[in-house]
Amino acid sequence: MGKDSKPKDGGKGKGKQAAGGADDSKGKGKGGKSADGLGTCTYVKARHILCEKQGKINEAYKKLQDGWLSNGDKVPQAEFSKIAAEYSECPSGKKGGDLGWFPRGKMAGPFQEVSFNTPVGVTSAPFKSTHGYHIILCEGRKN
Repeated sequence: MGKDSKPKDGGKGKGKQAAGGADDSKGKGKGGKSADGLGTCTYVKARHILCEKQGKINEAYKKLQDGWLSNGDKVPQAEFSKIAAEYSECPSGKKGGDLGWFPRGKMAGPFQEVSFNTPVGVTSAPFKSTHGYHIILCEGRKN
């Protein structure tokens, strides 16, 4: 999952829902950076589920909703990993969707946008990139 020259969908995915409230939660910390690190960090640690078909990613997301998201809970990393292993069509699925740490600029447009704007511990809504449909669990951020 490397850089693409241009995303086909222009970044118009449902994935922005996860970060939709981020603008009103930004508190300024030292040095004028946002206290939560959204949009300002250099690296993100994330897991993801990748599916070619929208129906399959929606099925995976429904499992996450039924177990945690519909109650307002965060999805535990171990549970996200199980669902990634079951549904993801990316080689990282065998590792529970673990992508490790990656720098800003390494991932394709919409994937980078959602991963760098999803708060730590939060699972994004499904969104589309040039590689297919994704769900991201942000596990960390650092500069």
